[in-house]
Amino acid sequence: MKIIRNVLIGIICISLVVGGYYYLSNRKTAEETDISEVQKVILKELEGDNYPATPREVVKFYNRILCCYYNESYTDEEFDKLTDQARLLMDQELADNNPAEQYSQQVRQEAENYRRQKKTINNASVCDTNEVKYATIEGAECAYVESSYFVRSKDGFTKSFQDYILRRDADGNWKILAFQLKQGETAEND
Repeated sequence: MKIIRNVLIGIICISLVVGGYYYLSNRKTAEETDISEVQKVILKELEGDNYPATPREVVKFYNRILCCYYNESYTDEEFDKLTDQARLLMDQELADNNPAEQYSQQVRQEAENYRRQKKTINNASVCDTNEVKYATIEGAECAYVESSYFVRSKDGFTKSFQDYILRRDADGNWKILAFQLKQGETAEND
């Protein structure tokens, strides 16, 4: 009887430990899934070693910010943090030409226009690694990255392309120097 009782106590203890571990593991996962995309973008650390390592990664993260602007719900405070994150990706020259307040107002207006027109960015993608073009201009390393956007509106779908020029700064980080909407394919469906 004593052996059976000890075995049962051992099984109960092991079950409690395994059950507790399972509960804590799943609880952490549930908390992580409650974070919105806006919060994930805001919480992304862009300092030091956490800064995106390649021009493609910089544009991919910038696209995540754009999708938040146009597709997600956010508070005014979250919007300000999103624009702060976007400005951290900008080359100093671009940031100087787009002061924080002016940039924020412009983005807010564009996002409101998107909402009024019932537009959303369904997909934002960046060219493949082997399609990134590199050049040295006036002694600075530059990269050219193309991104495409598949936009849904009440009138159908459109696809647009944007060219980004990035320049490596003194810290070795790729920063967005300029971007331009590229004339390209447009597909519309009703």
